[in-house]
Amino acid sequence: MSTAQTPDRRPRTQRPRRYLMCRPAHFEVVYAINPWMDPDKPVDAALAVLQWERLRELYRDLGHTVDLIDPVPGLPDMVYAANGATVVDGRVLGARFRNAERFPEGAAYLDWFRSHGFAVHDPEFVNEGEGDFLVTASFVLAGYGFRSDQRSHQEAEAFFGRPVISLELVDPRYYHLDTALAVLDGDEIMYHPEAFAPGSRALLETLFPEALKVSAEDASVFGLNAVSDGLNVVLPEAAEGLAAELRARGFRPIGMDLSELLKGGGSVKCCTLEIRP
Repeated sequence: MSTAQTPDRRPRTQRPRRYLMCRPAHFEVVYAINPWMDPDKPVDAALAVLQWERLRELYRDLGHTVDLIDPVPGLPDMVYAANGATVVDGRVLGARFRNAERFPEGAAYLDWFRSHGFAVHDPEFVNEGEGDFLVTASFVLAGYGFRSDQRSHQEAEAFFGRPVISLELVDPRYYHLDTALAVLDGDEIMYHPEAFAPGSRALLETLFPEALKVSAEDASVFGLNAVSDGLNVVLPEAAEGLAAELRARGFRPIGMDLSELLKGGGSVKCCTLEIRP
């Protein structure tokens, strides 16, 4: 269960969102660049596609717009669209991947945004998109320690013109910020404290004193790799304790089974890049 806290019972309002997703047509696990990946563990490719399609259809049923980027052969992790860029106020900061296996994804996503008329910035420093950049009403929260270069935080702050808060990740299981923290609505967040260095944990306590602190049990099933529209919170169905905490705060949790895609180290949020107008 997540840590017991006084629930925030304010009324919740759903806001329509626009998402970019990539069908896992070429998904497989043939290398290991995070602790969740095991090339010796079989992947059911057809089931991965089915689980992804259910997520896409859920977004559409909830009234959200879903754009699709064509998958590229030889890029099995391209399904994790959140890593492909960060979009704030219609401006696109491209991704520059640390691992050679994923490096070509950055250009593929930037090409999509250019072809759809967005103002784009080709990054100088390593950043892995919304894997390590999460946007609240007041800040851009930025993770580092495993993937993104901390210098990319200053690059993002200059490009977006918004304050960027650097947060150090220390547990390799939570190698991206979006595995350790999720934005629920406005400046309301939830996070797993033990995923962060002590200084970053103290900073989160100061900036977000009413945040929902998520237990190791719920974090370990990728419960924080979630997507919220202000009312509905789509998250892995195994995070049952977290779902109960969210319900107590007035949210509507919706559990999804993305077990095949978790074999690559991603779940709901990883598959979902938000296009913020």
